Amino acid sequence: MTPEPSPVLEFPAWLYGTIAAIRRKARAEGRWWAREYLKTGAFPQPRQMRQVLSGEVLVMHSGAEGFDWAQPRWRMHLFGDVFMDLNEGVPKQERQRMRDTFESFCLSTPWGTLDYTVSPSPPRSVERVANRLASVLRFWEVLQGPRYAFWPGRTYTLEELMEDIYRKTLEAWCPGGPPSVREHLALTVVRMARATREDCLEAVLRVMPAVVEANTHLKHREVLSDPDFLRERLSVLAPEDFEDVSSADRYAVNGQLYAWDRELGRH
Repeated sequence: MTPEPSPVLEFPAWLYGTIAAIRRKARAEGRWWAREYLKTGAFPQPRQMRQVLSGEVLVMHSGAEGFDWAQPRWRMHLFGDVFMDLNEGVPKQERQRMRDTFESFCLSTPWGTLDYTVSPSPPRSVERVANRLASVLRFWEVLQGPRYAFWPGRTYTLEELMEDIYRKTLEAWCPGGPPSVREHLALTVVRMARATREDCLEAVLRVMPAVVEANTHLKHREVLSDPDFLRERLSVLAPEDFEDVSSADRYAVNGQLYAWDRELGRH
């Protein structure tokens, strides 16, 4: 049974420190988790936790580091370094199951939930993104305490952080939804959880023009904004490629648009 969120927010202690120290400890933690998984088929809680005080800043993106990179800080963007050694000793045929188990484990914690929603790893299927967003909602109260450094020069509340990352996706699933980010997330999770392939297709078609508008590096923007072109291309995507964009996650969608942009440039 998943434990109820604690009123005291605690994160793995190794995520606090200098960049060099965190990277070293992350790899050691990855190797330890791999050994524990091989023994038990599950992942234990980190060996040492540290309280996150209200108002403390969590660095969520390397671009928000600024010039104090040598100072001890909470550096959540380095959590992914555990994956460098998480596979150690795990047979190749077992690794996907291990990754899925690790994601489920992380989504049972506030710190893991942050990593999988702020820096989501592929695939970004509708099922996975729904689970990730549902985990944010479960830990919403306790995650409101810190502040989040995501872009240079400012810090975000939890609402602002989710707004920045997911507003286009929320609008794709629930156009004109509630102004509250939390309520919009909740409504989106419900719709994602019961979505058909056609529901996913329509959400992706709604988000793609907004992503094209925001991405000035795309060379064939007029074509990539054409609903008929987009619908035709989406309808012939390989199942695994469609699955990766089925959540209407803007980063996954942007990757697919780049692939089509390159293809158009070859013709």
